[in-house]
Parts: sequence; C-alpha cells; structure tokens
Amino acid sequence: MGEGIFELKGKSAVVTGGSRGIGLMIAEGLVKAGVRVFISSRKAEVCDEVAANLSKDGECISIPADLSTASGIDHLGSELESQAPELHILVNNAGTAWGAPLEEYPPESFNKVWAVNVQAPFHLTQKLLPQLKAAASPEDPARVINIGSIDGLRVPALENYAYSASKAGIHQLSRHMASALVGHFITVNAIAPGLFPSRMTKFMFENEGAEQALASAIPLQRVGRPEDMAGTVIFLSSRAGSYVTGAVIPVDGGAATLR
Repeated sequence: MGEGIFELKGKSAVVTGGSRGIGLMIAEGLVKAGVRVFISSRKAEVCDEVAANLSKDGECISIPADLSTASGIDHLGSELESQAPELHILVNNAGTAWGAPLEEYPPESFNKVWAVNVQAPFHLTQKLLPQLKAAASPEDPARVINIGSIDGLRVPALENYAYSASKAGIHQLSRHMASALVGHFITVNAIAPGLFPSRMTKFMFENEGAEQALASAIPLQRVGRPEDMAGTVIFLSSRAGSYVTGAVIPVDGGAATLR
C-alpha cells in the first residue's frame, strides 16, 4: 500500500511567487521530487536566475508575470497553455502584505493586497481549468493548493488588516472552489503557514536573539523550515493526499491552535 505513495515524478506544476520565500521552498521541493515546475514572479531577472539554479536538481522553467494585473494572468495562462497542456498541480502562492494603523490604512494598499492574494488565485485557477481538467482522473485528481496564513485563522498581533482578511478569504475561497470542482476530479486545499523566514518576515529576525524569542512563543519551539512547506505540498499533491479536498491545513508548529 505504501510503495510510491508520495511519488510525483513526471507531473507538472505551477508555483506562483516561486522565486523567493515560501514559494521557493515549495518549488525546490517539487523539483527535487521529479516534478516539471513552472515558476512565476514579477521580476523577470530574478525568476530566470532562480529557475536556472533549481534546474540543477531537475526541471524548472521561468515564466515571469505580474499577477496583480489581468494582463499578467493572461500572459501566464497563455504561456502554460502551450507549454503544459496537462497541469497536475497549481500552487497559488504569490502574495503581498501591507501594515499600517487602522486610522491610517490606505485604501489603495487594501485593494492591492486583495488583488494579489484573493483575486489573482481565483482568476488564474479559472484560466488554467482546461489544463487541470486534462490532467485529472478519478484515481489521481488534479490539485489546486492555495497558500493562506494562520493570520487568516486568528487575530494577528501586527496591524496587517488587508493581509489577514485576504488570507481568511483565500481559506473560504478554497472551500468554495473545492465544492465546485470536485465533480471534475480536481481537489482544492489551502495551507496556512505560521512563521517562516522570508522576505516578508525578514524584519522580525533582524535583531540579535530574535529568532529564539520568536520560537519561544511557538508550541514546537522553532520557526518553520523549507521541508515543512515542501512536505505538506508533496503530501497534498501525491497519492497520499488524493482523498483530501476542501481542507485548510495549518503548518505552524501549533501556533494557531495550541496558544
């Protein structure tokens, strides 16, 4: 029963925001698992460089795109239509954040965060449905994995109103899409990461002893590691996770539920 239960070789995947942070952790894990991985990010030079580096361990293809715009989503979708007519895994990871006091929170920043964190995953999934359906079967569904956050499960300490609201939104959107797509044998799940070192959280680690202090507030007494994110995506994308849909999985060392 267990032989090959996490096998992914020969599959194709897209990881948005795959050139840094959590997206890079996921892309690297999938490449090393034998998946043909397409990564997108707004900065073409960085995206190309990361794809070339990841290709040392497998196959990674760069498709730069600004997913905050309709034209960027159309561009990525068109490129994938020709390069990946069958798409087994879509990881909607690209995201942005903005912090400001409640009284000063700018409307344009709220709108931008929602455009990237909620609207883009919805519209990109729409765009790629033909390829996902082409790869799907009752025995091995296609997978959509949306990256949320534990800030969408609890009230965060930071004043990142649009970010936390958008992550709660992507969790509910994942459930809604899972219901709509289950008949097409496409599973949709969300992962809610806790604290991981990334560009978005870099400021939290800058002071000496900061990581130790941050870890002490987490039940498992450490921050997230790349294999924590990659492993969860591999589980959901493999035969091991083929019976899971409509779930929101915290990957946070117990931070959202145990404290």
